[in-house]
Amino acid sequence: MQLKRVVVTGLGALTPIGNTKDEYWEGLRTGKSGSAPITYYDTEKFKTKFACELKNYDPNAFFDRKEARKLDKFAQYALVSSDEAIKDSGLDMEQIDKFRVGVIWGAGIGGLETFQNEVMNYANGDGTPRFNPFFIPKMIADIAPGNISIRHGFMGPNYTTVSACASSANALIDALNTIRMGYCDIVVTGGSEAAVTMAGMGGFNAMHALSTRNESPETASRPFDATRDGFVLGEGAGALILEEYEHAKARGAKIYAEVAGGGLSSDAYHMTAPHPDGIGVVRVMENCLSDAGLQPEDVDAINTHGTATPLGDVAELKAISKVFGKHAPNININSTKSMTGHLLGAAGAIEAIASIMAMQYNLVPPTINHTTVDENIDPKLNLTLNKAEAREVNVAMSNTFGFGGHNACVVFKKIS
Repeated sequence: MQLKRVVVTGLGALTPIGNTKDEYWEGLRTGKSGSAPITYYDTEKFKTKFACELKNYDPNAFFDRKEARKLDKFAQYALVSSDEAIKDSGLDMEQIDKFRVGVIWGAGIGGLETFQNEVMNYANGDGTPRFNPFFIPKMIADIAPGNISIRHGFMGPNYTTVSACASSANALIDALNTIRMGYCDIVVTGGSEAAVTMAGMGGFNAMHALSTRNESPETASRPFDATRDGFVLGEGAGALILEEYEHAKARGAKIYAEVAGGGLSSDAYHMTAPHPDGIGVVRVMENCLSDAGLQPEDVDAINTHGTATPLGDVAELKAISKVFGKHAPNININSTKSMTGHLLGAAGAIEAIASIMAMQYNLVPPTINHTTVDENIDPKLNLTLNKAEAREVNVAMSNTFGFGGHNACVVFKKIS
């Protein structure tokens, strides 16, 4: 069977450094930090008092009050970003076969704020089980693609992938294969997360996963730096319209890039820690290159998982050195989490968009906040530190890994 080619024809982003895809790219290009003191709740008793919240997000600009009350923020973010991507794609809703349009979405947690608030209300009550009738449908992770489908009438495959921080990369790979195999012409894919809540921050603090650099939150997310002390939690969404190449060409669509391939693997090692030798990460990048029919020397840029945890960054860079060998120093390696923070289940989506935009503009965004060299990192690697670097980017890879040992890797190339 001849697999169909798959391209990206629309992008949408709602991030801590920009509320549209163009604002997001401008933030990436200029090295903007999205980290700041938390405004959503009183942080006095919390160990970490900052995060990468959305800025100037107003749900009333997108939803009427009745609709907004029925949607957890993670589902709102999904609708906002997917609306932008669909508009960007130029799809004619009267012309497409909606039975052949799917929605495959990623969310690592789902409606955490809804869950937190309902449980707190019950715990603080008299024991009578008074729950909001929208509690369950607001909370469940699959409600995001469900709402996108309902909003636009898309009647193809519709589901959520849940693999912690790899969720939206898994969704993207599922979307790729759904079109490759001929089951859909178009898939709306991406991911959303809204975990900057008391439960989210408290839970990650209990794991010692978060940075506690409260005195300078804007510099707290510092992947690859010797003084890194954990990730900065972020929120938001990214959406991509994946389309079968001939279908896109026939309607004269703007094509951002081809989705060349995807890889998956598991560490099978630890609930939260990466394998120190990066065995699963080596395998996932090799699988991705094989799936795409590419050689290591074809890759120009890698947007790493790069969360700024002491163990994770070193393991990933060791794996890159092993997979790419002598070519590794020729690759621009970066971590856009230094600017956006870690969007958990939405990370793979917004970082895929960053990789695509890097190809579009032949510019690799920087890894900001780097001040101190980590002697455990190969000095020959080009980590694109503190300043964006202009270069020809024809092939870009994006790595995303999740608690539980889930590894996902996607590679894009310029259309030819």
